[in-house]
Amino acid sequence: MKAAVFQSDGAGLTPAQRLDRLATTIDGVDCDLVVCPELFMSGYNTGDKRSELAETLDGPFSRAVAKVAHQNHTAIVYGYPEREGDRIFNSACCIAADGARLANHRKLAIPPGIEMGQFEPGSSLTFFDLGGIRFSILICYDAEFPEAVRAACCLGAQAVIVPTALSDQWDQVAHRVIPARAFENGCYLLYANHSGTEGELNYLGCSCIIGPDGRDLARASADGELLTGQLLWEHVTEARTRLPYFRDLKDLKPRLASRLN
Repeated sequence: MKAAVFQSDGAGLTPAQRLDRLATTIDGVDCDLVVCPELFMSGYNTGDKRSELAETLDGPFSRAVAKVAHQNHTAIVYGYPEREGDRIFNSACCIAADGARLANHRKLAIPPGIEMGQFEPGSSLTFFDLGGIRFSILICYDAEFPEAVRAACCLGAQAVIVPTALSDQWDQVAHRVIPARAFENGCYLLYANHSGTEGELNYLGCSCIIGPDGRDLARASADGELLTGQLLWEHVTEARTRLPYFRDLKDLKPRLASRLN
């Protein structure tokens, strides 16, 4: 299957304008899946606007995304502030090409900084199947924990989608940590960041599609652009056969436990 990562500069735009920019960018592009950044709908560094724009899982933005997905014959993953009663989650939803909802992930790990006090943490991993590939969704800080990506892959994920809002102060995450997560789990990793500046936050850009061998299939600069890459499940099998981390981990765990005790 062909996947795309939309690295967008949406500072100052309304949700409708952000979605229009996405629709214009992917118009005529042959792809099965498009991944947008963290809090794509509202913007990440937008203060109280994130709460003001928060909507339910089946809210108007979700319905608008479904139309864009249907018109372009592609699934779309997008980040948004999700409201459930009095609680707000930093979430990412996947809408299929036919407009059906495939998955909704709530960010598990809330990092120190501007998200604290506004978002509730999620409580579970999230999976969906598309094009013969098993996907999991994590959001930004989630994927910086090796345990989170490992758990997703141990439960069957062959590709991990990571919408993010990474600033230029954390370039080592995009260039070292994320490729390491793909390599140590023999999985594809689709990392979708913002570009440009939002408030006082300068985004790194550097979105990427990483192969199961930990090498870049595509890597963005600091500007807005659309990356594409081919995902093949057999390459996951090859990587995990060559380096059988999951098999050997079963033998390693008791030895680690005995040392810790």
